[in-house]
Formats: sequence, structure tokens, C-alpha cells
Amino acid sequence: MDARDIIKRPVITERSSEIMADKKYTFEVDVKANKTQVKDAVQEIFGVKVEKVNIMNYKGKFKRMGRHAGYTNKRRKAIVTLTKDSKDIEIFEA
Repeated sequence: MDARDIIKRPVITERSSEIMADKKYTFEVDVKANKTQVKDAVQEIFGVKVEKVNIMNYKGKFKRMGRHAGYTNKRRKAIVTLTKDSKDIEIFEA
């Protein structure tokens, strides 16, 4: 799997913006990717040193539209912690 296929997009929320000060960045990742693949992908794409990776799985929500019912897509979220001497990741580039 290519590094760009593993990291789908950054997750921008109020909480994820607050923890960026602690060098923790949140990404939506592929549901089949493991921690080692996420670590290698972030290091390759952004050129930083990763200390650890935490991964969370989200089940799809049950939704109805009239008489049709189904589930939304399941997701996987990774919080990547960088080392102290690593440079920051620029998500908002001006």
C-alpha cells in the first residue's frame, strides 16, 4: 500500500487543534492500515520523526431515508505523536 493511500486526510476539529500544541496530529487513515504502516507513511510524506501512534475504529451509524435503511461508512482515526526534536507538520499552509 502506498503512503498516500494510507493517510486519507487530516481531521480538523476543536480538540485536534488544541492537541497540536503537544505535537499530536490527527488523521483519518485506511481501515486496513496498522500502526507501523501509519508511522512509516507520516514519516515519508511529512519528513518528521514519529514517537507513537494511537488508532481508533469507528463503526458506521445506522441511517434511514424514507423506507430505505443502511449504515454509513466505517472509519479509522489515528493520533500521531511526534518526537520533541522533530519539526511541526504544516496543515494550514498560507
